Amino acid sequence: MPAALIMAAGHGTRMRSARPKVLHEVCGRPMLAWVVDAARDAGVDRVVAVVRPDSGVGEIVGDDAELAEQREGEGTAAAVAAARNLLSSEDTILLLSGDHPLITGELLGRLLEAHAREGADATILTTEELDPTAYGRIVRDKKGRVAEIVETKDETKVSADDLEIREVNLGTYVFNGPALFDALDKVEPAANGERYLTAVFPLLGSVAAQATEDISSAAGVNDRADLMAIEEVAQARIIDGHARAGVTFRAPGTVVVDASVEIGEDTLIEAGVTLKGSTKVGSGVSIANAYVVDAEIGDGATIGPFAYLRPGTVIGEHAKIGTFVEAKNSNIGAGAKVPHLSYLGDADVGEEANVAAGNITANYDGFTKSRTKIGKRAKTGVNTSFVAPVTVGDEAYTGAGSVIGEDVPDGALGISRAEQKNVEGYAERAKQRKGS
Repeated sequence: MPAALIMAAGHGTRMRSARPKVLHEVCGRPMLAWVVDAARDAGVDRVVAVVRPDSGVGEIVGDDAELAEQREGEGTAAAVAAARNLLSSEDTILLLSGDHPLITGELLGRLLEAHAREGADATILTTEELDPTAYGRIVRDKKGRVAEIVETKDETKVSADDLEIREVNLGTYVFNGPALFDALDKVEPAANGERYLTAVFPLLGSVAAQATEDISSAAGVNDRADLMAIEEVAQARIIDGHARAGVTFRAPGTVVVDASVEIGEDTLIEAGVTLKGSTKVGSGVSIANAYVVDAEIGDGATIGPFAYLRPGTVIGEHAKIGTFVEAKNSNIGAGAKVPHLSYLGDADVGEEANVAAGNITANYDGFTKSRTKIGKRAKTGVNTSFVAPVTVGDEAYTGAGSVIGEDVPDGALGISRAEQKNVEGYAERAKQRKGS
């Protein structure tokens, strides 16, 4: 099985960020994780990422990849050399860039197949679908193998024949491992002191090329503008995948769905929906203009419009979370309804309960967070506040405007509000006061 080497040591100063470039997220996942997954999808059984010491990249990658620290040297050849001790025994090495998150496992699989078929020391991924100006151009021999890669940024130093070449190097390669490291030892530093990986190709016995029309594979991230453009493509792919799996999107251009989100069949996503993190949405759900983070929504539930589901919230089957409702770390039972204008933090709402408008759980006393429990088929009055920890029993009621600080037994009515007083003649006295 091949191994993958991902160059992830770039500082990314143009990102204007203290965070390493490859840890910036694309649709909720670090861009490096996208590249690691693509390598795995292509059949790679071992992934090594070249990183700078103390970059924090290893903490994000975790067990998905081994780390090789680049402690000396500059340039892509120096980065590959940093992984020599880990990969010197590998026969086939797939070399990737950690800032190319749109590359796919399918494309890499075809590149690996071409390398095995050609039996070359290296196989380069190429395309003719891009403006070749900023890329190294592929000069092939009569047998179709790569004779050289010609850099053409300064066209005054390049022949007219080379400038006619449309096929360019995309910077993704497969190498014979021993041949790569033997050639690497012979690479001399450039005038700026950096050692470039492309310098190994003239030192190899044979170099093949595999062309592709997938130009997104060449899309790298150098700044925030690049990141936006790449996220737009990745987001479209995610939504397209869900749509083909049975999800309807009314206005996909207004929707944000992270890569790790799961959505069931026959779910309807209306305009203005954001689904983040590890959110799981069941089948037959309807969501309109809502923001959902690390929450779980059961089959047949209705969410929004203008709802906010925060981490740890679980919405039961056929439950309703309505307009301007916020829930955090709460369990809303099957068939329960929270129609509008309520906040439920650290709450457990029973099956088929109805939480009326303006209900609030006072879950934090300045020291600890406590839970509110509302029983099955309970019905709360409008503008009820629950001072946790407190329990409202099954089929119990609360009176409108109540502050519930003590438990309400099953089937009981809990009321806690000041006695109403009517002051007769007040309006006339007020008029006299204004006239004085």
